[in-house]
Amino acid sequence: MSFLNVALPLGSSVLSFVFAFLVLDQWWQRRHSFQLVWGIGLLWYGISAGTEFLGGAFGWSEPLYRAWYLIGAFFVAAYLGAGSIYLLRKTRFGYFAGVTVLTGGVLSLLFSHANARGTGTPLYPGSETAGATAFAIAMVGGIAIIAATALRRPLAAHIAMAVLVVGSVGAAYMVLTSALPAPGWALDPNTHVPVGSAFPGYVRVLTGPFNIAGALCLIFGAVYSAYVYMPKHKVLRAKINAPVVAQLYGAAAIAVNLMASLPTAVRALFAGKLNSRVPATILIAIGAFIPGLTSGLNRFGVTWSFFLGEFLGLGFIFAGFLVSEEVFRSVRLGAVVWSRAPSASLDSEAS
Repeated sequence: MSFLNVALPLGSSVLSFVFAFLVLDQWWQRRHSFQLVWGIGLLWYGISAGTEFLGGAFGWSEPLYRAWYLIGAFFVAAYLGAGSIYLLRKTRFGYFAGVTVLTGGVLSLLFSHANARGTGTPLYPGSETAGATAFAIAMVGGIAIIAATALRRPLAAHIAMAVLVVGSVGAAYMVLTSALPAPGWALDPNTHVPVGSAFPGYVRVLTGPFNIAGALCLIFGAVYSAYVYMPKHKVLRAKINAPVVAQLYGAAAIAVNLMASLPTAVRALFAGKLNSRVPATILIAIGAFIPGLTSGLNRFGVTWSFFLGEFLGLGFIFAGFLVSEEVFRSVRLGAVVWSRAPSASLDSEAS
């Protein structure tokens, strides 16, 4: 297990930095905001995995442990998810993004008042004020994103990023100034994988609006993009006059139509007629789901899959991004440039 605790984080870190370089190079060529935000998220991914490699190879320290928790628990999923909001900024995806932020706030509030199973002992002692504060900020931010989507869709992504940056500053202050018991970090005694239990409860309950909202935006943003580009069999059509009801019905219609369209998409795949962005976004969704699952299990004491989930998830996302023309239209390796012919923009096809 000690070898994997070094090799897997090292592989994730190297792949993340290479990946980030490619995405940022695409941003330099094409100046799409989602590429810049994804590039930043991938840099955070590489730094987080790098702290895991250093801890496994040379031993953990308190500064290294704080950096690992701050970046891994707060920044990685949040910035990757924000990239999806920018990608889908001209669609109705902002409604979903706003709801995920609200969901993260609600979960922070619930966890801050939850008791350990079968006892009256708080699960995260001393976290009631932090949970309520996270809920209030998430409520304001989520409603602002939803309102911007209804009134001026491209503005929703900027609001989401503003909320993320302000929240990142607050999270950094809390993580870097909180008191940690000796030795200043916590590892699973069996797998030697780092866990967040050394941090006080008021820090741990703050992660919901960051990693939960970010992971959901990345996963369902990819699923929604796949729906946009796959051949569709529309069982339901989202056309209702009442605005609020229309959005709820529209979300249900997309879910039903997506399931109904899968057999047609599979036939198109085997016939070689499926838009390449469909398998690309499905790979991204899988890649986002895997580390989201394993990091969630880590919080509940299942740690053996943590590093493996990071590595596999990044590999699937990398494969999906390479296939996706929306992210990579041309790739430069020194003097060699590989390009492909452009197709219709997602922004013009999604609504």
